[in-house]
Amino acid sequence: MSSRFRHAALVGKYQAQGMRPLLEDIAHLLERRGVEVSIEAATAINTGITGYPVLSPDEVGASCDLAIVVGGDGTMLGIARHLARFGVPVIGVNQGRLGFITDIPVDQVQQVLRAMLAGDYEEEFRAMLEGEVVRGDERIYSGFAMNDVVVRSGANAMVELSVAVDGQFVANFRADGLILASPTGSTAYSLSAGGPLLHPGVAGLLLVPIAPHMLSNRPIVLPDSGEVSIKIVAGREPSVNFDMQSLASLLHGDTIRLRRSAHRVRFLHPRGWNYYATLRRKLHWNEGAVHEGPSGG
Repeated sequence: MSSRFRHAALVGKYQAQGMRPLLEDIAHLLERRGVEVSIEAATAINTGITGYPVLSPDEVGASCDLAIVVGGDGTMLGIARHLARFGVPVIGVNQGRLGFITDIPVDQVQQVLRAMLAGDYEEEFRAMLEGEVVRGDERIYSGFAMNDVVVRSGANAMVELSVAVDGQFVANFRADGLILASPTGSTAYSLSAGGPLLHPGVAGLLLVPIAPHMLSNRPIVLPDSGEVSIKIVAGREPSVNFDMQSLASLLHGDTIRLRRSAHRVRFLHPRGWNYYATLRRKLHWNEGAVHEGPSGG
């Protein structure tokens, strides 16, 4: 059977037990389908896999037309955020616990991947955030986030943040922190902080205070067409976190400017995948229910 893909990179959560043989099994499957295989550099170094070209994330983006990510959502976040600007599609194999965006179970990987390599898949694009931290007239940090950007203070102290959208003042939030989440991030930290679920097809962003000191400070859904500005007014040891990338040395007066990125993450899912089924499965909705839907189908 001919493949629709020519060159695939393998990325793995190399701390996970049994990762090397699983990655090698996938590599052999790809080779049998006529797909050239490379290993992402950190994955190769930490698993000890040899016999394949080793590529940096930038080299994966420049030379591969597919990335297969084995692990949990954290593993996916790191590489997908990087590959978005190259337009390289990603497939997620879930070896984590929850896995909202790594959706192929390990025990089905051979069967599902064979079908997907032949072109039997669903394609989906997800929005990302991008932004920078500005101190005076100087940009001291810039980054991307697929899930969220979180601003908070250290030592579990309160932080006061001034928020504006497209230059229009919204409010000063006194809270343990503040989350700006993408629709993908609505099932991450934002959800545990009381934010709503936001379908990835909605062109919106979530602004969610963490343990606000005023109960009237509620989560708000914002359009993703403008810029959100978060200025640090007060707080001990304030920090900002772009997904897994943290900047801890913020000062009062620093401003975090955020917007929807021009780049989107391109996901490939198994045929039949849909967002609502993922929510039912991962959030254990309708446990004990007899029927899947109104018609029982």
